[in-house]
Amino acid sequence: MITYISGKLVEKNPTYAVIECNGIGYFIRISLQTFSNIPDIESVKLFTHLSIREDAHILYGFYEKIEREIFRLLISVSGVGPSIAITMLSSMTSKQVQQAIASEDVTTIQSVKGIGAKTAQRVIVDLKDKILKTFNITDELLTSGNTIKNEALSALEVLGFSRKNIEKTLQGILQETPDIALEELIKRALKNL
Repeated sequence: MITYISGKLVEKNPTYAVIECNGIGYFIRISLQTFSNIPDIESVKLFTHLSIREDAHILYGFYEKIEREIFRLLISVSGVGPSIAITMLSSMTSKQVQQAIASEDVTTIQSVKGIGAKTAQRVIVDLKDKILKTFNITDELLTSGNTIKNEALSALEVLGFSRKNIEKTLQGILQETPDIALEELIKRALKNL
């Protein structure tokens, strides 16, 4: 219905933005990913998705089309509403969401607030093929993101740490610095375990 809004950025907050377009101020809910990408300049353009519920019409905005596409895929899954989808896109980048789904990384998806084990598995089952087809993800891309994580996981398990704690720690570090080297990842994980 409304595919994008382009206008003057009136207000920018980690959870919403207000854009004035032709004398009308649009309140648009955004993710942290979009918040980080919106430049602090007067003119801005956000791709939008209008969610119509019985009690409210809510406009969601995204800095990039790819983020909106992932949002739409996520809300198509039973049990995942717009709030959880925005939370997921605030917790991870669009690329990390794609990789987590495509590589069937239940732990990463489950680390998002509001997503339990069953919902995480449903997200993977419902979206894996769509993500692979829509974003043309190859096996090489899937393994590159998880190889370092899996090697670090194995190394830390050998040292006697619990798998659950290791996965949580590694996920936090990889979200902060996705291009980290294996040795540095293990060193930082050891400091946090």
